[in-house]
Amino acid sequence: MEQVMKINGIVNDIVWGPWMLCFLVGTGVYLTILLGAPQLRYFGIFWKEVFGRKNKTNKAEPGDKSISSFAAMATAMAATVGTGNIAGVATAMHLGGPGAMIWMIISAFFGMCTKFSEVTLSVEFRKKDAHGDWRGGTMYILETAAKQKWLAIIFALFTIFASFGIGYAVQANSTAEGLNMAFGLDQVYCGIGLSICVALVIVGGIKSLSTVTTLLVPFMAVFYIVGSFIVLGQNAGAIPGAIASALKGAFTDPMALPGALAGWSVRMAITKGIARGVFSNEAGLGSAPMVHAAANVDNPVRQGLYGLFEVFMDTIVICSMTALVVLSTGTLTGQPDLTGAQLSLYAFETGLGSYGKYILSVSLALFAFTTILGWYWYAETAGVYLFGVGFKPIIKVICIALVFLGCAGSRLLGDSAGSFLSNIWDLADTMNGLMAIPNLIGLLLLSGTLRKLVTEFDNKRLSGEIKL
Repeated sequence: MEQVMKINGIVNDIVWGPWMLCFLVGTGVYLTILLGAPQLRYFGIFWKEVFGRKNKTNKAEPGDKSISSFAAMATAMAATVGTGNIAGVATAMHLGGPGAMIWMIISAFFGMCTKFSEVTLSVEFRKKDAHGDWRGGTMYILETAAKQKWLAIIFALFTIFASFGIGYAVQANSTAEGLNMAFGLDQVYCGIGLSICVALVIVGGIKSLSTVTTLLVPFMAVFYIVGSFIVLGQNAGAIPGAIASALKGAFTDPMALPGALAGWSVRMAITKGIARGVFSNEAGLGSAPMVHAAANVDNPVRQGLYGLFEVFMDTIVICSMTALVVLSTGTLTGQPDLTGAQLSLYAFETGLGSYGKYILSVSLALFAFTTILGWYWYAETAGVYLFGVGFKPIIKVICIALVFLGCAGSRLLGDSAGSFLSNIWDLADTMNGLMAIPNLIGLLLLSGTLRKLVTEFDNKRLSGEIKL
């Protein structure tokens, strides 16, 4: 295992390193130019689409298993709005300084276009499985449109292995830790309860998943944003200075380090900011399109609008809230030894006293729980693509077992629990990053198709054939 983790560390440094991050952001820049900056052109339109058509769906055939566009987006956001929005942001600033916040936002701006493109292609090339469920995503795009089945298989394998850590065990551990922090609940009981809750949801398929996430995701997002606003309101005078320090740290050395050290400081802000931003919103990784493919929608580009909103809300709104809370309360400089969830927790407690602990802990638990649900669908989709619908029960059993182990591991495995979770997280993190390679290749190969789809959508929208 030690040798495996050593190799994994080398691969992880590559897939989350500068060259790969340039590939991720560079693809977003290219698509933004090619498609005429849809994140700007459609800014008002995607808000109207998301909230104006929240409960509207197109007429479906009897027995159709599609879900509404809003439900598809909520399920996708269930997977993206997770511990990365709380712990990941704090870790990025701990390692890269305040400037990491700015690079998170910059990468998210171009990531909006990447996610828009992924979702659009996913709906365009989706198909139904043997049980009548809509299936789509990078593997279907690569096989059907790009004629690269070998890449499709690799992507599906990466997705399944990534779900074990990012989707199940580590998220379950975060849920248990959050509930234990706030209410002192025993991890074993958390494991039993969470396993039952997850089992009850996933047994019903995408309909059940989307129903739960449509209720939970808006609530938990508003709950966290309101709590953040209260902290920021109490520290309003410090916000201009926090933003100034973030801007300074993004482009210049905030500590006035000499020569090469100054360049290293800015590089850390860039790499950590972009890496955590991509990890949070998953733009370019090819995960969210797998659930957007189940949407009952009349045009693939219309569903792409929900991808724009998804990244905007996840990173530019929620991640920025976390960053500003940490900066405005002075926690980043006042508690240099803290990182991750502990850093965010201290910041909220500084602003709200003991209530801050409850807000962050409940948010952490909800974010992690919904991430489990979203990633279950990704793993099921990848499993069905590789092995057929008969593989679904196996994925369900693996998911529930890892959820319980993630919650109760510290009690059941003793001292080895920490290294077990750390190893599974590191391996899954690498697989998650590796998902981007075949996905980005597919986007670049089909960029001409994307441009054609967007042009047709614009023409139909301007002629009144498509109403928004």
